[in-house]
Amino acid sequence: MARGGWSQWWNVCERSTIPALRARPDVTPAALVRLSVRACGQPAQPSPTTWQHGRVTAATHSTLFPQVPDSADAVLDGLDPEQREVATALHGPVCVLAGAGTGKTRAITHRIAYGVRAGVLHPSSVLAVTFTNRAAGEMRGRLRQLGAAGVQARTFHSAALRQLQYFWPKAIGGSMPRLVDRKIQLVADAAAACRIRLDRGELRDVTAEIEWSKVTQTVPADYAPAAAKAGRESPRDPAEIAQLYAAYEEVKRERSVIDFEDVLLLTVAVLQDRHDIAEQIRAQYQHFVVDEYQDVSPLQQRLLDLWLGERDSLCVVGDASQTIYSFTGATPDHLLDFRTRHPGATVVKLVRDYRSTPQVVHLANGLLAQARGRAADHRLELVSQRAPGPDPVYAEYTDEPAEAEGAARRIRELIDSGVPASEIAILFRTNAQSETYEQALADAAVPYQLRGAERFFDRPEVRKAGIALRGAARFGGNDSLLDDVVDLPSQVRAVLSGEGWTTQPPAGSGAVRERWESLAALVNLAQDFAAAKPGATLADLVAELDERANAQHAPTVQGVTLASLHSAKGLEWDVVFLVGVAEGMMPITYAKTDEQIEEERRLLYVGVTRAREHLHVSWALSRSPGGRPSRRPSRFLDGLRPGSTATTGRATAGGAGGIERGIPGTRGSAPKRAQRVPARCRVCGRTLTDPGEMKLMRCDDCPSDMNEGLYERLREWRADQARSSGQPAFCVFTDRTLMAIAESAPDDERELARIPGVGMRKLTRYGADVLAICAGQSLAESTDQD
Repeated sequence: MARGGWSQWWNVCERSTIPALRARPDVTPAALVRLSVRACGQPAQPSPTTWQHGRVTAATHSTLFPQVPDSADAVLDGLDPEQREVATALHGPVCVLAGAGTGKTRAITHRIAYGVRAGVLHPSSVLAVTFTNRAAGEMRGRLRQLGAAGVQARTFHSAALRQLQYFWPKAIGGSMPRLVDRKIQLVADAAAACRIRLDRGELRDVTAEIEWSKVTQTVPADYAPAAAKAGRESPRDPAEIAQLYAAYEEVKRERSVIDFEDVLLLTVAVLQDRHDIAEQIRAQYQHFVVDEYQDVSPLQQRLLDLWLGERDSLCVVGDASQTIYSFTGATPDHLLDFRTRHPGATVVKLVRDYRSTPQVVHLANGLLAQARGRAADHRLELVSQRAPGPDPVYAEYTDEPAEAEGAARRIRELIDSGVPASEIAILFRTNAQSETYEQALADAAVPYQLRGAERFFDRPEVRKAGIALRGAARFGGNDSLLDDVVDLPSQVRAVLSGEGWTTQPPAGSGAVRERWESLAALVNLAQDFAAAKPGATLADLVAELDERANAQHAPTVQGVTLASLHSAKGLEWDVVFLVGVAEGMMPITYAKTDEQIEEERRLLYVGVTRAREHLHVSWALSRSPGGRPSRRPSRFLDGLRPGSTATTGRATAGGAGGIERGIPGTRGSAPKRAQRVPARCRVCGRTLTDPGEMKLMRCDDCPSDMNEGLYERLREWRADQARSSGQPAFCVFTDRTLMAIAESAPDDERELARIPGVGMRKLTRYGADVLAICAGQSLAESTDQD
């Protein structure tokens, strides 16, 4: 490689490496994985210490172990059958589909520890990667407690950065460029070079778009079509984003700096370009474990592929139903396609939920029962291992302040009864909702801490708005904005319009929307303040804001956690309050597409599964006191909360726990008969028991979407088959089976095989004809194509 400086080499990487990564052919969609118990002759071997809940070490609640196990076999003590299967599957690709609270970290750390203690894995040859430093630290701690110190547990970026720093002199020469931890200033400089004005919120949003482009391996010239294909709502004109992206890259080159995405891109480029370095890394790391695999981006997957080379010593763990970061480039496709990429993989499903009570688990399962899309097809049906607890509490309030006060009042009662404040959380959809709950908790003398967000009154836009309001209160007579307004709410709207507030919210999500929500909260506060205190002045409002800001400086230790649903991922509490669960907030207003709606449903699922025992779900009918009660509870609660009916939609059957072993060396297989699971109506979700309804996969009184023309063509074909074989027509297919085929119109043998009444014998004999008819082909055309 030429040593003409890293920037020259980076130019080569940008022109060749990234397009090459982007051009890799897509992997075909993975077949639905059907899991079964161990094969005949291979009974599960229970641990000497029973794994039944009550004697098993808590799967998720505690990471403390009393002592280091004295042997390799002792590492397996206390694991349930599926966790034990994960721990002992040390060779070949392994995919662990782990539901919320099922002990996935426990399973994979015991797997690594068992391999190390048994002498199969050398500690220094194992690289475990996850997505947060907290998770990596927890994993290292658990491994030490299991007697497996020396294993590397890092984030993708941390592992790549160490490798890049070590090999930089050999691969490129000279010193590695400085790594910048924040992009915003560089983006601001790029915008100045392009003569484009961006406020603070827009800077954050443009930065997010650049990050998304890089992790999806999109170069500036391709940003506009890539963003359109992904359904992203750009914060500015896509052509401007592309221009800013290109300018940003140029600013980095001029200053000889790199960002965090460059760490991954450059590591990928080094491994692709320098096979000697790639082989050196592969000689070091021979076994890989990837946690939260549903959140892997295309760039991270490419890096993982290069680490692996031609080997398959890989264990991945994830849950497609907890994919809530697709806006950052994360995709569950790598998890769902794992069996296609690795046909010989062992697949284990963990569904025993050790975190939550049966009542909480029932609600979590119900949320996903009406889900749609690919992730929903692979959902896991959780089975609680805990003793029964209280039912979830649903509460409706007249307005948002009343909802916050109700939550604070109940929390005060819980704390007084002995529940630690640190075991209670209030979870909401957007950070802008926090202010109302901060105030309510402060009024109730309840300590709290904010996670993943600044305190409301510490946010830059709120502080700036406060300065503007204070100035208007002092010198309003000289402000032309206030010439034509008389009442307090109008004055506040006029002042904040100069700070970016508008009557209509901006399109899409991101920093601009969050900034608008903060200013809108101030506007709403002014309206409520004026209604409560007629005749109040702008100065009175400023004084009220100052008092609120001072009163909310509560201690941040041992307090109730206030967090957005996104920042709550991976955490758990004894008591969880899910607030604001109303249409417009859950799902959020700007979630328009089916994919976005389904991600909102998964986000609520993540919130529900944070609760161990007590779950409170609430919503308000109006925003402010005296407002029109026009809101309604979230559609996601239809059929789950008392007094509601289920939303019409397709219900999917959840997967049971178990193990499926792949066949090494295979590249696919004939369609398998699905494992028998409870049949549910695909329209209303009711469990079916009538044989005729089970064939149709719907209740008789649920609406049919049958293609009448297809049904008639199938009947004509069946009559011909019956005549030629000399048997009654129902021996070919019954009327109910033909109706089910006409309703589902299967595209391939796997879909056809799922229809009750279509066995392997009939699939082999009639499958090609039926699929040709469903595709609108004549049987002569189908024969010619064959």
